[in-house]
Order: sequence, then C-alpha cells, then structure tokens
Amino acid sequence: MNIFEKLETSSPTLPKQYNEMNANELIYRIRTIKEKMGTKLFLPGHHYQKDEVIEFADVRGDSLKLAQISASHHDAEAIVFCGVHFMAETTDILTGEDQKVYLPDMRAGCSMADMASFDQTEKAWSKLMEEFEDTIVPLTYVNSTAAIKAFVGEHGGATVTSSNAEKMLKWAFTQKERILFLPDQHLGRNTAYKLGVPLKQMAVWDPLNEELLYEGDKSEVRVILWKGHCSVHENFTVANVHHVRETYHDMNVIVHPECRREVVALSDKAGSTNYIIDTIAQAPSGSSWAIGTEMNLVNRIIRQHPDKHIISLNPNMCPCLTMNRIDLPHLAWSLDSIAAGRPVNRITVNKSTALQAGKALKRMLTRA
Repeated sequence: MNIFEKLETSSPTLPKQYNEMNANELIYRIRTIKEKMGTKLFLPGHHYQKDEVIEFADVRGDSLKLAQISASHHDAEAIVFCGVHFMAETTDILTGEDQKVYLPDMRAGCSMADMASFDQTEKAWSKLMEEFEDTIVPLTYVNSTAAIKAFVGEHGGATVTSSNAEKMLKWAFTQKERILFLPDQHLGRNTAYKLGVPLKQMAVWDPLNEELLYEGDKSEVRVILWKGHCSVHENFTVANVHHVRETYHDMNVIVHPECRREVVALSDKAGSTNYIIDTIAQAPSGSSWAIGTEMNLVNRIIRQHPDKHIISLNPNMCPCLTMNRIDLPHLAWSLDSIAAGRPVNRITVNKSTALQAGKALKRMLTRA
C-alpha cells in the first residue's frame, strides 16, 4: 500500500451532499466563502488543474513558485492548495507557523513522488556508499515527498526544478564526483546529457530490486538516476514525434524534460511548464506547435492562442489523473469546512523533517 492508498483509507471522505449539488450551487459556495474570507484565504492553483478549479485560483504556476508565493501572503491564515500532496507539503515547509495548508482531496498525489520512499532511499544510499564511498551528492526534483527532500538536505544535497536543474547539477558536481538524482530518471538524464555527461556514464538505481543497473566499469559512473518517472510525460513517444513530422511539415515540437531522452532528442525545444507557456505566448501568429505535456494545460494553451495551430503531441493523452482528483465538490467542501471552523485535510510536515527539507530547498534557492 503506497502513501496515497493509506491516505485514502484514513482521511475523511467527501460528504454525499457535495456530489448531489449542481455546478452552480458549488460555484456559489466557493465564491461566497472567498469573498467573505478575503485575504485570510489564499488559493494557489497548479497549471495542470481542471478549468473548473483553476478559475478560482488566486495565482497559477508550478509547484515551487506557488509555495513561495503562498509564503509571501502573510495575511493568509488558510492556504487551500489546488495541486497535489508534495506541493502542499512544500508550501507547509515554506509558510509561517500561523498559516495552515489544506489539500481539497488527500487522494491527489503524484505517482512520480510515490516512486521513491524514505526507506528505499536509505537502503539505496547505504549500498551506493559501499560501492562508491563518499563521492556522491544527492539531488531531488521538487516533485518528491518532504521525507525525500529531508534525506537529501541531511546529506548535503539540494532540490531542483525543471527550470533550474542544469544550474543545480553544475553546482552538485562542484561538491562531489557523482550525483544521485531522485526520483525522475528522465529529467536527470536529459539535464546531465545537456551538460555533456555521456549516457555511458549514467547508471540507474532500481529501488524495487535494490540494484544498480549498469554495464561497464562502475568507476566511470558520474550520474546515478533513480528509476522513477512521470506517468504522464513518459507516455509521449518517438512514434508521436515521427507522426507529427510526417503529418505537419512545418510544426514545431516542444516537450517537457520529464519526457524520455529519445523524445527530447527529436524535439525542437524542451523546457519546464513555464518555458512551454512562455514560448507559445511569444511565438509568431500562424506558427504551429505540438506540445508534449499534461492535457489540461495543452487544451488551455490552445484556447488562449486561437491565432496559432496547436495540438497535443499525443492526441490520446489523458490529463494527470491524480491532479484531477481536485474538483468543484472537493474544493467547495474544503472551503465550507474552513469557514465552519472544522477544517479537513490539513497538510503538516513535522519540524525535524521540515528542518532538513528546508536545508535542501535553501541550497537551491540561494543558487537558482
């Protein structure tokens, strides 16, 4: 049973009445409470949220940006994070003690973050220390649990985002000879390759079988990639790129670096969610784009730029299923419970974990 299955069995469930309300009733409740609470309530919304939810967000963005902005809103006593669990954890770490963070649906998790548990990481670190001794610095993508961030912070490492991963890998190589990159192998591989690290110097750690996947002289290994991935971005394929090239000869392909190495290699551009949004916004009218990222965002970009020909790189792609747990009924329930003084689904990170995770975040924030 993973963390989100545990949360689903232990957390309060959505009262039946919210599923029985129509959209107009739910919207009215949400708007009324937002107006009543004013600046005491803050709703950050991730780019991958449904339209019905994102329209109520006070700010839109990527996970770290939203956590930082939430922390800057000192008047906000209640922060209802419209995103997933690890994002709300980061927000709790960065915000003040008088601010409380809530997640409308505790089942809103991240399959990638769930691919690296604290116990798995401790076992991996012990075995890697036996193999490589004290030559490794750990880095973790912010798309990871607070426990993993804390592990990395305690062992001298830092967090990274898809925007600053290149800068943080450069820093890490000034600290130690090797890097352990958690939990997304694709972002780690794409970034290291861009920095000039050949694929033959990258190994993969398999946490399920507790083994290092590598053929050759292990002394040549410079980057150890955790065997994890984004279940959305891994579904963009080489065949998708070839189909676009064959069907639309003037179309640009832009993808997220959580995609597989071979997909990034065939694309015209690759970058973070904000990079994709900004690139399309700045592109000339009439230009054509195939975007390899989450479907809710792609559809929103298509509507925002009717002067451009935009499609999803994979037309059969589904939205992020865990991100889509947040919906109008859960958002209305969350706000109702806060307004009534009986809040549900509060996200808290214990002080010791927050302290160590904060070190990993700070090492990034002071350099990126």
